[in-house]
Amino acid sequence: MNFKSVNKILQQSFAQHWDQPALSNYQGATLAYRDVARKIAKLHIAFEQCGLRRGEKVAICSHNQANWGICFLATLTYGAVAIPILHEFKPGNIHHLVGHSEARVLFVDDAIWEGLSTEEMPGLSVIVQISTFQFLYAASCELADIREHLNEAFGRRYPEKFRPEDLNYYEDSPEELALINYTSGTSGFSKGVMIPYRALYSNIEFAAVACPTLKTGMSVVSMLPTAHMYGMMFEFLYEMCIGMHVHFLSRIPSPKTILQAFAEIRPDIIIAVPLVIEKIYKTKLKPLIDKTRYMMKIPVLDKVIEKKFCNELTQAFGGRFEEVILGGAAFHPEVEKFLHRIGFRYTVGYGMTECAPSSAMFIGTKSNQAPPDKLRQICRSG
Repeated sequence: MNFKSVNKILQQSFAQHWDQPALSNYQGATLAYRDVARKIAKLHIAFEQCGLRRGEKVAICSHNQANWGICFLATLTYGAVAIPILHEFKPGNIHHLVGHSEARVLFVDDAIWEGLSTEEMPGLSVIVQISTFQFLYAASCELADIREHLNEAFGRRYPEKFRPEDLNYYEDSPEELALINYTSGTSGFSKGVMIPYRALYSNIEFAAVACPTLKTGMSVVSMLPTAHMYGMMFEFLYEMCIGMHVHFLSRIPSPKTILQAFAEIRPDIIIAVPLVIEKIYKTKLKPLIDKTRYMMKIPVLDKVIEKKFCNELTQAFGGRFEEVILGGAAFHPEVEKFLHRIGFRYTVGYGMTECAPSSAMFIGTKSNQAPPDKLRQICRSG
């Protein structure tokens, strides 16, 4: 694998796609790449003035939203280590993970902040409200003043208009630590997996080979937890590297909400867990399948009905996607068998997603073909 700096890839993407849409909250505001870059630059100044050093830790605990992406990208491109924490965790677990990771900064959701205690996280210098970037806590008066004068500091740093040529992101190296990904704790207490930059880069390279049709300006709906590698890598980070538009669902991903978002956004690729498809199958398709069960046993007519089911499901997902990529859990055999029968475009994968998820993305269930040699090589190198 010929390694390239992940942060420099991001820098090039931001400069190249400056005026194009980057991040949106579903049915909310949209930020162009220039807007995201500007907010990242302000956070870099705040990190500097807080005394945050390269390699120190920044924790992020929030539901999916555009500002989550900004905080994550600002952390990496500054040279700090990102600590994504699942927002569903209980306060005691969050306290523990912030301390265990030795985080200096915490970005937090309003609802989560209500249950937290600063006394339980003594290592933090500042706690930042992720929705507004206001400081909720500062360890000293000097730190508290940083936020109040951040716009002034930004104006002094960039007296002219903030431009693409002003971008100068930290250049990472292959074995350098990029983030610590804490597991969901299904096999015991959450464990921190140390993810180096080479793992991120191998996933970026893999996605470019596995999904060559994805291009600048295309859209994806981010509905998986961004605190997990699967969603973070393939619904967010890779898209930022090639100039795509990420729409954060930013609410509980119920089947109704998901289908509504797909219909409005019409994503070009869909990354999901099997449960999403299974819920939609049970709520929308199963009643129709039961009604047509006997007709589907009649030759010729069965193919007509199968095609209609495939078209209906395709349109329900926006009608524009290249394929649906599923991973992170076992797929229900009944649902998988039905989707395979009607010719629905999907791929199922399996792998240790917390340890960089490219191994979970190459098993083509629809075609039942082995992965190409190039994909095997990339997966091994990651």
